[in-house]
Amino acid sequence: MSTIKKKGLGRGLSALFGDEAPKKIVKDSETKRVSISDLSRNPYQPRETFNEFKLEELANSIKKNGIIQPIAVRPKKSEAGKYEIVAGERRWLAAQKAGLHDIPVNVLDLSDVESLEVAIVENIQRDDLNPIEEAKGYKRLTDEFNYDHENISKLMSKSRSHVSNTLRLLTLPNDIIGMLEEGTLTSGQARPLIGLANASQIAEEVVAKNYSARKVEYLVKSKKGLTSKNKHYDADIIKAQERIEKILGLKVNITNKKNNSGKITVEYKNLEQFELVSDLLTKD
Repeated sequence: MSTIKKKGLGRGLSALFGDEAPKKIVKDSETKRVSISDLSRNPYQPRETFNEFKLEELANSIKKNGIIQPIAVRPKKSEAGKYEIVAGERRWLAAQKAGLHDIPVNVLDLSDVESLEVAIVENIQRDDLNPIEEAKGYKRLTDEFNYDHENISKLMSKSRSHVSNTLRLLTLPNDIIGMLEEGTLTSGQARPLIGLANASQIAEEVVAKNYSARKVEYLVKSKKGLTSKNKHYDADIIKAQERIEKILGLKVNITNKKNNSGKITVEYKNLEQFELVSDLLTKD
């Protein structure tokens, strides 16, 4: 098992890929054409499935234009003359559909941890993983390469809370994980269900009634006895919050007490957003 090299931390994809052409890879690697049969998928690839329709579209494009950007590979340790895909597996699969026999590659000298970094970031930046694939990729960084949440957040240019919340999705029941993989449930809808004994039952209700993430939060609180016993009124609060959030484009929270007093909180992240709220509230 590989361990993290200090110099590798923080490199991420920014040191390996640009927005399109992988400048450092092109500079430091050997570019050549290799047989498609000499390539194999990356064992650190976080993506478990590829959209068949998008693959067909890409295959048609490759038939017409060829592969414009070489696939990033590294030599296989166990087989001379064979290569492991670091980034570009979708192009490799599409090239097979297009009937190509060989394709252009950039041969890299990367460690296991660097290969995983590239595979995860390349996928998230270019073609979003589902939340569970993303979470499993992060988990491999923690389990196999000793990354902590702070290092992952820096590598992925994500907040630490995003990384932690994404990893927590893996603690959900298998049926809810399946919903997240299929796209019938979003991570925002699923997060409030973490740790609940009846999470699966609530998830089915959320999907059937197409509840928003905010409504799921209130639903969970109501089942825990943390909100008003008047369910109709709770529903009115949720609708009011969502309506105000849609108007402002900002996160809004309404809390209501038993005597029907309460407060409305509007969150803003910068002065421009503050001035927007101020102008709306003081408009004649």
